[in-house]
Amino acid sequence: MAETLLFNALREAIDEEMARDPYVCIIGEDVGQYGGSYKVTKDLYEKYGELRVLDTPIAENSFTGMAVGAAMTGLRPIVEGMNMGFLLLAFNQISNNMGMLPYTSGGNFNIPAVVRGPGGVGRQLGAEHSQRLEAYFHAIPGIKIVAASTPTNAKGLMKAAIRDNNPVLFFEHVLLYNLSEEIPKDEYICALNQADLVKEGEDITILTYSRMRYHCLKAVEHLRSENINAELIDLISLKPFDMDTIIQSINKTHRVLIVEECMKTGGIGAELIALITEHCFDDLDIRPVRLSSQDVPTPYNGKLENMTIVQPSQIVETARQIVASKI
Repeated sequence: MAETLLFNALREAIDEEMARDPYVCIIGEDVGQYGGSYKVTKDLYEKYGELRVLDTPIAENSFTGMAVGAAMTGLRPIVEGMNMGFLLLAFNQISNNMGMLPYTSGGNFNIPAVVRGPGGVGRQLGAEHSQRLEAYFHAIPGIKIVAASTPTNAKGLMKAAIRDNNPVLFFEHVLLYNLSEEIPKDEYICALNQADLVKEGEDITILTYSRMRYHCLKAVEHLRSENINAELIDLISLKPFDMDTIIQSINKTHRVLIVEECMKTGGIGAELIALITEHCFDDLDIRPVRLSSQDVPTPYNGKLENMTIVQPSQIVETARQIVASKI
């Protein structure tokens, strides 16, 4: 085992896959000599050269479209969005090209591309740099979506995403890059469609992902001091959901709380509640509940910013009410 920061775990995964497969390449703004906005591609330009680590102009739609064409010819491009909010400019290329081409070409083309980069609410980054786009892209057919939450799963998921023959949107949280953890020295790969059972319990199921994993961990520890044993599941795969793990947990606890940093209206939690209602209705003792961010652009002011997202105290209070069937 080796102590590694999350951004270094991502870098190791990309480096190892570039060494293993000469068709893997990186495309994006400042990914080369600068090493990426959060240093995920640091030193890779010197190691692999400008043809495999390509600095682009500030033109997200153009270089994402170029990545689609590269994937059609057999390359495995990794597109870095300097901030995931900027990839709204490439929404057409991701939806109409990446997601659709394997189908509209009658299976003649695969699009083995990874679109990755930082997102989520940071520390006073302002509205346009605090986007959570997972729900924006969730309805697009033909793509997979994962959200890394630890150095261990970040590395394993990145390697799996690069090797997958389908387009994968890989969400990283801006506040988790400096998260440190011991990860295996030997090569390993994480499944792209599997949730992580973080804590076992029998009183309530808490579903979450990305940075909210750590808010929920604080809440779970507090709840245990009150003799409420919550089962915590990190979704990791946002498309498709690991419904087998979710259903198995709800069959045991009969209660579910969804905690997300995504907006409430049309968010990941909304889709989860629909699926849970379809698959687990008869096993629920109380209606599913979701805690989500406020439906407002994220304020720059630090105190207001904190008020827009879910805090551990809210998770504790809501879980307490659900278990007591007072909600």
